[in-house]
Amino acid sequence: MLDALNERVRAVRYAATRVSLAPLLVRAAIFGTVLVGFLLAYPVQVFAARALLALTVVAVLPAFGPRRVWPTFAALVTVGGWLLAAAGFDRPIALWRLLAVATLLYLAHSLCALAALLPLDAVVDPDLILRWLTRAGGVVLASAVLGILLAGLGGVGTDRGFQAATVAGLLVAVALSALLGWLLRRR
Repeated sequence: MLDALNERVRAVRYAATRVSLAPLLVRAAIFGTVLVGFLLAYPVQVFAARALLALTVVAVLPAFGPRRVWPTFAALVTVGGWLLAAAGFDRPIALWRLLAVATLLYLAHSLCALAALLPLDAVVDPDLILRWLTRAGGVVLASAVLGILLAGLGGVGTDRGFQAATVAGLLVAVALSALLGWLLRRR
């Protein structure tokens, strides 16, 4: 029994010495992105020592298990904090905060996808991570511009503005669905 325990300790020590820097940095970025998302989504009144500890633990989970259910769980906790702040504490919905939380949710999701592909002992070219983040930044920028334009369109007029924003949103959803269908058939 002691030999088996020593064997496991040696295996863990060997695996820990093989961990490379790039996958660790990606996982640290996951932790930071999720934690900042929590800090923006939740109201200040909730931040007690226990709540911060619980949110920190939830932010660590997707960094350790990016292939599991933890990224989805962290995203749901973030959305729950946003809803708690808006409905429970009557915090007004600010466009900058909404865009920031949406950006952090997408970046955390994208970084979890990258971390799921990288073994901990992988030797990674920094250009790969830079290209991945550039692509994610392009998606975030396009979504933010489109969201601001649609929010501005929604404020035009009284009922017609809401109707125009609804129609524009439906057109965007149909166009994206058609694009995704075309991309799937292309494969």
